[in-house]
Amino acid sequence: MQESLSLQLIVGAGLVLATVAIHAVGLILLGRLLRREAREEEERHISPLSLEGVALVVVLVGGLFLLHGLEILIYALVFKGLGTLPDFSDAVFFSTMTYGTVGYSDALLDPRWRLVAAIEGINGLLLIGWSTAFFIALMGRLMR
Repeated sequence: MQESLSLQLIVGAGLVLATVAIHAVGLILLGRLLRREAREEEERHISPLSLEGVALVVVLVGGLFLLHGLEILIYALVFKGLGTLPDFSDAVFFSTMTYGTVGYSDALLDPRWRLVAAIEGINGLLLIGWSTAFFIALMGRLMR
């Protein structure tokens, strides 16, 4: 039992480190792209409520969704690779519900890997919060 717990913690920690690294790089790239666009808009005096301003927000939200989708996919691939769920579709659905902390019955999940699912929920909550803070900070700058 102790071996299973240790292995779950190692796998969970690895997934947290991977997703945090991906998220950090993604936010840095999105921030650079959006700062460049915001400077161009400011130089041309384009309103953030213009078509171009709205397009910028759509790019931001789309980029955040892509980041979270990639992170969810990584968890799903690990769950499927470990044989914890019957098929890839179930793994993606389970991972999406867990990452978003909506919750989904873990009855399908191999009990030996439930701690990884719990870690995913905490990880998803933190990354979604980080994205929210990033979004609010950028929107505040754009609205000035």
